[in-house]
Amino acid sequence: MEAEANSGSPEDSWAFIQRPGEGCRTVPLAGHVGFDSLPDQLVNQSVSQGFCFNILCVGETGLGKSTLMDTLFNTKFEGEPATHTQPGVQLQSNTYDLQESNVGLKLTIVSTVGFGDQINKEDSYRPIVEFIDAQFEAYLQEELKIRRLLHNYHDSRIHACLYFIAPTGHSLKSLDLVTMKKLDSKVNVIPIIAKSDAISKSELTKFKIKITSELVSNGVQIYQFPTDDEAVAEINGTMNAHLPFAVIGSTEELKIGNKMVKARQYPWGTVQVENEAHCDFVKLREMLIRVNMEDLREQTHSRHYELYRRCKLEEMGFKDTDPDSKPFSLQETYEAKRNEFLGELQKKEEEMRQMFVQRVKEKEAELKEAEKENKSCL
Repeated sequence: MEAEANSGSPEDSWAFIQRPGEGCRTVPLAGHVGFDSLPDQLVNQSVSQGFCFNILCVGETGLGKSTLMDTLFNTKFEGEPATHTQPGVQLQSNTYDLQESNVGLKLTIVSTVGFGDQINKEDSYRPIVEFIDAQFEAYLQEELKIRRLLHNYHDSRIHACLYFIAPTGHSLKSLDLVTMKKLDSKVNVIPIIAKSDAISKSELTKFKIKITSELVSNGVQIYQFPTDDEAVAEINGTMNAHLPFAVIGSTEELKIGNKMVKARQYPWGTVQVENEAHCDFVKLREMLIRVNMEDLREQTHSRHYELYRRCKLEEMGFKDTDPDSKPFSLQETYEAKRNEFLGELQKKEEEMRQMFVQRVKEKEAELKEAEKENKSCL
């Protein structure tokens, strides 16, 4: 390899050394080296460590959030149904260890208990935003430790927010618009129409168009499936046009023809969950889990968490450059903040000392005055 790299005329070698920024030279190998196994090594390491994925389900009580989660992951998650008597919005988090083939997944499902049940819904979004920020803050604190254990740290940051929209067939509620607007810069928001079998097919098409129009007009940025990778660009581009997904959840299995399928039985007929002519459940499962789960994780880290981290560090006074646009090291920033803190501390100490001296003088004057009064009385 070294002989190949040094081959050619001296002028060529000198020109390469003088202009390294023009690109790397392609060097043919005389035989197999073995670094082409790096992807396999990475896969084996990732599989041995396992993966984590955290889903936030936001929606009013009774829209089928728990049922949809059971249907998505083909299991029965333990949990108690929420009531409509909650005084405020509470977030309930449950973590499960799932195994499919030889791949382990630590799945966390966070549900918004009591969302939309209060008469005054003005601040219903606040506990959700605070919860998301708390997970970012926990990760940031782990990052800032001297001895970090990020490889063993349970990442609780929310990777995907499934926002459940009631199948009204008319328009989005003010609660929905306000909440999604508050969440779109903090989490990957994927709107879905819950219990979509409650409205007709023609009404559903109009409802989707109405929702999309309202989201755009109100500046709500929902998650778009990435189209950069050629391998998934076509399917993701097609699926983006189907948002929001109209879904139905059911863990009940019925016999249709010669096979058992997940379905909902009604007096007028049967709705099959995995029949794409009936709903978009298969589209949601494919896009959320099979195709874009890693992109959701990456977007959470590189976009939403980085935004939180940057704002938090700027609030603490850390910057990348000084007023002259020159690089500003972390150590210099820390020392400057430390000196500033010590200066303020000394200033407060001096003010307290001066105040103490002043009070002592006032007390001495009072005592002298009292002593004079006593002498005059004698």
